[in-house]
Amino acid sequence: MPRLLQDWSFTQIGGGEGTKDGEWLAVSQFPTTVHVELLKLKRIPDPFIGLNEWAVQWVGESSWAFKTVFNVSTEELNAFNADLVLEGLDTFASVFLNGTEILETCNQFLSHRVPVKAHLKAGENKLELKFDSAYFKGRELEKKHGKLNLWNGDSSRLHVRKAQYNYGWDWGPILMTIGPWKPISLHCYNNRIIDLDVRTQISEALEVNLTAKFSYEKQKGSASFVLKRPDGSVEVSSAKMAMEGGSSEVSFTFASGQLQLWYPVHYGEQPIYEVEVEIVDPEGNVLDSRVQKIGFRRVRVVQEALVDQDGLTFLFEVNNIRIFCGGSNWIPADSFLTTVTRDRYRAWLRLLVDGNQNMVRIWGGGCYEPDVFYDICDELGILVWQDFMFGCGQYPAYQSFLDSVQTEAEQNVKRLRHHPSIVILAGNNEDYQIAESLNLELDYSDEKSNYLQTNFPARHIYERVLPAVVKKFSDIYYHRGSPYSGYGKVTTDKTYGDLHQWNVWHGSQEPWHKWDTLAGRFVSEFGMESYPNIRTVDYWLDGNRSERYPQSRTNTNHNKADGFERRLELYLVENFKHSFEMESYCYYTQIMQSETLSAAYRLWRRNWAGKGREYTAGALVWQINDCWPVTSWSIVDYFLRPKPAYFSIARELRPFSVGMTRKEHQVFPNELSSAQFTIDTILEIWGTNSTLVDKKASLEVTSFDLDSDCWRDRWSKEIVLKANSSTELHKGNLPGQPTRTKNSQTPKTIIVSARLLSDDGAVLARYSNWPEPYKFIKFPADTELDVKVDGESITLSANRPVKGIVMDVDGPDVKWSDQAIDLVPDDPQTIRAVGLNGRQVKLRYLGDGTA
Repeated sequence: MPRLLQDWSFTQIGGGEGTKDGEWLAVSQFPTTVHVELLKLKRIPDPFIGLNEWAVQWVGESSWAFKTVFNVSTEELNAFNADLVLEGLDTFASVFLNGTEILETCNQFLSHRVPVKAHLKAGENKLELKFDSAYFKGRELEKKHGKLNLWNGDSSRLHVRKAQYNYGWDWGPILMTIGPWKPISLHCYNNRIIDLDVRTQISEALEVNLTAKFSYEKQKGSASFVLKRPDGSVEVSSAKMAMEGGSSEVSFTFASGQLQLWYPVHYGEQPIYEVEVEIVDPEGNVLDSRVQKIGFRRVRVVQEALVDQDGLTFLFEVNNIRIFCGGSNWIPADSFLTTVTRDRYRAWLRLLVDGNQNMVRIWGGGCYEPDVFYDICDELGILVWQDFMFGCGQYPAYQSFLDSVQTEAEQNVKRLRHHPSIVILAGNNEDYQIAESLNLELDYSDEKSNYLQTNFPARHIYERVLPAVVKKFSDIYYHRGSPYSGYGKVTTDKTYGDLHQWNVWHGSQEPWHKWDTLAGRFVSEFGMESYPNIRTVDYWLDGNRSERYPQSRTNTNHNKADGFERRLELYLVENFKHSFEMESYCYYTQIMQSETLSAAYRLWRRNWAGKGREYTAGALVWQINDCWPVTSWSIVDYFLRPKPAYFSIARELRPFSVGMTRKEHQVFPNELSSAQFTIDTILEIWGTNSTLVDKKASLEVTSFDLDSDCWRDRWSKEIVLKANSSTELHKGNLPGQPTRTKNSQTPKTIIVSARLLSDDGAVLARYSNWPEPYKFIKFPADTELDVKVDGESITLSANRPVKGIVMDVDGPDVKWSDQAIDLVPDDPQTIRAVGLNGRQVKLRYLGDGTA
């Protein structure tokens, strides 16, 4: 088995701010990168705090070396082969073994296996890695091959196969990591399994065909194959196969129901099988073995005509079940990837599932995540949309670049293909949009030209190189980019493919109330910014009270979005009466984000209206996470503190939900006069059901006049929510709202509460619809909230409707089960508060007197 190499030290080549010339410092962990080690040694300030990001820029523009000394035994030297396995070097490195250069690297996403038997000696061996600045190398490549266009970061990044977000993004700092970011090991062996390729073909009748191909060094002996059930027992095994040919193949067929199928979360179980391959010599000694976890599922991306709208669906079908994909986009979990533990990955992905989400999109400006990430997705039933690592750029396609990309694609497709969670591979993030915005040579109707001769040469990568690799090495569906429409349509077409809907916040900066008109067949990006938890703000302020206001230099540095102050204020001032006091500003941006994003999920889930009417088949919010403490579009901040939007999205993605809209209808009696008209407010109500059976329930609708002590309107009816669909439940005039005949007539402040109740009276779903914008509402001064605490349970009730309740306590975090709550009279809500420990609960809500 490979032996990990430990006991590393590092130095700044030539000396400098990091180390003196010739000074070697022991690393605290391995693998690692330079910033991580310097930070632990307190040789640099924490770049996540204050303005320190700018005090450490020299690190990424310096050259560094790592070294270790390891012993090799005579027994190891006697093996037929000895390889040095370097799983990942970031990014431009020269590798020396006992003084001889054995490797040069230029791609962070590649692993390397180097035969080194001829360079090893018994006893001590010295391995040294010398890293050049990726920033400098990129600038050299750009000078040689030409400057290209992009969004975010330095343009030289386009020439460098490195995590692109290291160059800075509109949510992340410029932190150019450098070093051995994945394990390094010595592998001495007589024979090894070179490749294992397990494929499962599942018919519409759910019959399973399994094939496994595996290759090894040519040598006498035998190979065997075993498939184990989730409980560890043997499902099937092969007879021993002779190894002379260098490869073996087995194939098995299973009847429908014979194997347990893998399902997305909430649609079934996630049984994980194990494939075991072993090779032995003629005497029966084990030479090598490989274990791979797999799942059996039939996945299709369905693009078919709709009943009554133009275009085609873009939906995921798993085991013949069409899935509405409610989920998130994922960026790297840290600016320093080697610090992200298995437990942190699990905590992030557990949050996603606990928030009723079923899909995560790995964004193309970060990295191919480690095996543990996808293992957890397999286990939890999270569908994975995986981008290739190209983001927001006019990428080059000269030969050395293409060669590197080819190897990168092959290695990562081979590594990831067995995961049942991965259901799509996409060629890039927004690169077709770059081409459209710059009017590059992009003719969607032209499928045959030599794209390398155009000013959009990377089209050759997305339409020739990557699909060929995916087809050869996997059965995963390939999509040319995200967004990408296909069928000759531009990326902004809302009737084909997937869509990045940024006309809220970016673009035309539409009101969030227009989400229903901004829908696409599958919305793979959309979002709204907000401040994080006040504790996170105070972390980056590091006690500097003079900077504790929204427009401070430090707070500005911790928001990287262009024009963010104008855009935050645009959406705040249009919708809320708000304060600039720090806690209040955090609260109002959070409520704004919560309202914006929950409205999108609510309105787009309505578009999942049954077979042939899957007008919107998915919504992936930008973004679930952060890579450092920052104000961004995330719904959970860097320290895994959920923002209110996380909870409001979770409510919209429950198995059952209820939604409402109110819209004003103005009617003129003739075509001549503009002074004569009537205005009626129309209320529409619908429900959604993501389960696979119809659901009988009661719809209970109660309307309140916020300015009246006693007026209410209540009605209910029995309804049936259609399986795996939305169902229209009601359309009519808004109760209590008179017809208006003049614009000077102020509409009444009517709040409508809808609940879905099961047969036993349990609340399946609730939603309160309020008149907007909220800034016009005069909240009553006599509103009373009652807070009853029983251990870690909090029950809230109110004498009047209350909007946007967010709870907090002094001191350490509490784990809340819900936030951003709307209350109405006679409908108390109980929230879990793990870690409350008897502390007083503080409440913020619209109209609480602080604005």
